[in-house]
Order: sequence, then structure tokens, then C-alpha cells
Amino acid sequence: MEEKYSLQSKDDFKSVVSEQCNHLQAVFASRYKKFDEFFKELLENAEKSLNDMFVKTYGHLYMQNSELFKDLFVELKRYYVVGNVNLEEMLNDFWARLLERMFRLVNSQYHFTDEYLECVSKYTEQLKPFGDVPRKLKLQVTRAFVAARTFAQGLAVARDVVSKVSVVNPTAQCTQALLKMIYCSHCRGLVTVKPCYNYCSNIMRGCLANQGDLDFEWNNFIDAMLMVAERLEGPFNIESVMDPIDVKISDAIMNMQDNSVQVSQKVFQGCGPPKPLPAGRISRSISESAFSARFRPHHPEERPTTAAGTSLDRLVTDVKEKLKQAKKFWSSLPSNVCNDERMAAGNGNEDDCWNGKGKSRYLFAVTGNGLANQGNNPEVQVDTSKPDILILRQIMALRVMTSKMKNAYNGNDVDFFDISDESSGEGSGSGCEYQQCPSEFEYNATNHAGKTANDKADNAGARPGAQSYLLTVLCILFLVMQREWR
Repeated sequence: MEEKYSLQSKDDFKSVVSEQCNHLQAVFASRYKKFDEFFKELLENAEKSLNDMFVKTYGHLYMQNSELFKDLFVELKRYYVVGNVNLEEMLNDFWARLLERMFRLVNSQYHFTDEYLECVSKYTEQLKPFGDVPRKLKLQVTRAFVAARTFAQGLAVARDVVSKVSVVNPTAQCTQALLKMIYCSHCRGLVTVKPCYNYCSNIMRGCLANQGDLDFEWNNFIDAMLMVAERLEGPFNIESVMDPIDVKISDAIMNMQDNSVQVSQKVFQGCGPPKPLPAGRISRSISESAFSARFRPHHPEERPTTAAGTSLDRLVTDVKEKLKQAKKFWSSLPSNVCNDERMAAGNGNEDDCWNGKGKSRYLFAVTGNGLANQGNNPEVQVDTSKPDILILRQIMALRVMTSKMKNAYNGNDVDFFDISDESSGEGSGSGCEYQQCPSEFEYNATNHAGKTANDKADNAGARPGAQSYLLTVLCILFLVMQREWR
């Protein structure tokens, strides 16, 4: 019977913890899916809008050069889905290629070799044939795409961290404490008496000690996600960048048309006079009207709802609320488990509850969260010198992702490398197919604000295990970095 109740207590514990985590995992999974669908559809819509506008405006000339614009969107999609694209270099190449095509069209009476056109492209920065559009668009696209991709990956990382940590395997000491808490009262005939809330809290903090160590990095990660969310609502809004991209590129083309004479003269001076086409050979010249059309004004305040049936503003507003609710999840997990009526009596029933020995008030103080605070746990014996390797990996994944979030917040591009099992991401679509790279990892011991005197005392008693803790972390870092170097 004891063996039966021992197995049942483990199942009860795992079930309640899983229920608490599954809800949070579902929140991140659904938001990641929605963001991913939105970003991909936004790119599809932008490409279709540009194609429709340019076919109508430039007709056959655009059709002859459409692969240039298709390549632009292929590279933008590739960056979002798998990375490995330098956005600045890619956009510089797009404008250089566009200048070559345009230069040939506005000077159709001349013959240009590939070497001559290569010389022309070198004058892109100096002559600014497209006005200030390339510089502004490069800044806007880079910031918006880095923020969007990093934010989507952050949602996927959060989903995967919760999924992995939700699978708990209680130690023998934890199982013994669970058995005593949930079912030993039956042997005293106290079948309907539930465990005292503080008694349950100590056992849960002992059994979930390693999960508690996630809280510090988790909260930093949530804060970084909220920072990037603010950027997505403001200057890094990918929707406000992609929706009018057809208008911006067309404006650049018209700038080139307006300045074609001055640009051509300066190019001829720098690259040498071109060779005229042979007599009798007719070159199709571009008509003045081909680039003179003006398009509808774009109003940034307009927020289309065509991409995935929503807008970025609505998606971000929703996910910000969920992120705020997810803060301090791991430090609150023991209390939330004990709030389940299957696990403990309520806070107001302190005298008529099972305290592990009888029906009476539980007298021990509640210990703090995290592994370092369990040295003096009165209910569960915890080895504070042996942190859970899975939890350390999730701490690393959160720390790496937090660093990338901060880079994205500042508008800096982020490199992603595949570290497979060493990270939290496993097969997560275009968000977690994104590779994750640990650059450096420096573990900070969990330090919750507002600690009691007992918490501080527990911390002081746990210091002897710190060296072995650090050694374990350094070993993990070495293995991960070794794989990255390969």
C-alpha cells in the first residue's frame, strides 16, 4: 500500500505542476504561431502590392526586370525564416543592381559592358541617384526585421523552456515527502484532512528547487521581451515599413529619373565615356511617362488587417499583457501548486490541517525559493551542490535570448547559430528553426527581491556548494562553445 501511495503521490504532484505549466506554454505557443503567420503573410502582401503597382505603372519595363524585386523579397523572407542574411549588404546590393538597370535604361543610346556597369555601381553612395530613400529604408528595414524575428524567436524560446521544465521527475527524497504530505494522514484516519498550506509550501519549494532558479533569468527575459514589444509598437514597426515599401521604392526610381542627366554626366566623368550603339541599331528608350506617375499618399496611421486577419498593434498589445502575467512564474509555482485544493488546505485553515504528524498547526517557517535556499528545508532533503543540468540549459537559453533581445532593442542585427540540444529550441517552425547561439554565459545566482531573514540565512549556509555549481556551468559553456566553433 505504501508503494501504491508513493506512486500516486508522484502522479498527483506531476499532474498539478504540468497543469500549471501547460497553460503558460499554450499561451506562448499560440502567440508565436500568430506572430509567425502575421510576419510571413505581411511579406507576401507587400510583395504582391509592389508587383501589382509596378505592373500597372511601369508595364513591360518592370516585367523585364521583375526578378530584381523578386530577389529582394526572397532574401527578406530568408532572413526572417532562417537568418544567414546580412540585411545591410543585401539592400546595398539591391540598390546597386537597380542603379545598373536604371542607368542602362536612361542611357539606352549607349552600349555598356559588365565592367562599365560595375564601375557605375561603385558611385551609388557618392552620387545618391535614388535620393535619401535607400539610406532611410535600409535603417527602417534592418531595425524592423531584426526586432520582428528576434521577438518571434523569443516567444518560441519561452514556449520551449516552459515545455521542458514542466516535465518534473521528483527525487526519492521529494517522493518520500510527497507521500507523507498527501497520504500518510490516511493511516491516522484523517482521510478528509488536507495538508497545511505552509507545510505544502516547504515541500513544493524543496521539490521545485531547481525550477525556482529559473526565475531570475526568466524575469530578465520577460523584461527584454517587453522592451522589444515597445519598439515593435513604435519606430521598429515592421508593418509600417513593409506596407508602403512599394511607394518608397517607386519614389527612389522617380528620383533617379529626375536626376538622370546629372548622374550620367558624373558617371561618364568617373568611368569614362561609353561607346555609342552601332549605327542603325535601335535601342528601346524609356519614356518620360514610365517614371512620372505619382502614387497615392501613404498614411502611417493606417493599420491594415489583411495580414493574418489582424494588425501588429493588436498582436503586440495582447502579448504584452500575457508577458506581464508570466513574470515571476517560477518563484510563484510552489504557491500556485499549493493553492490547488487537491494539494493543500487554504491559508485560512491553519489549525485543522495535516502538518505531517497530526491534525494541528504547522510551526516551521517557509523556506525561500531556489536551490541555494534549501539547505535548511525542514521537509525535503535537497543536495544544493548538484544543480539540474536541464535547468542550467534553460537558464543559458534564456540568458542568450535576453542578450539578443537587448541587441534588437538597440537596432543591432543578431546572429543565430544552431546549438540544438544545448538550447531550449527544438523544431519550432520558422521561429525555433531559427538557430540560437550562446556567445558567452555567466551564471548569476538567483536573488529574489524582498528576502526574509530566513532566506538570507539559508543563502549564507549554501555558499560551500557554489564552487561546484560554477564548475558545472563552465563545463556546459565549454561544450557549447566547442560545438559552435565546429
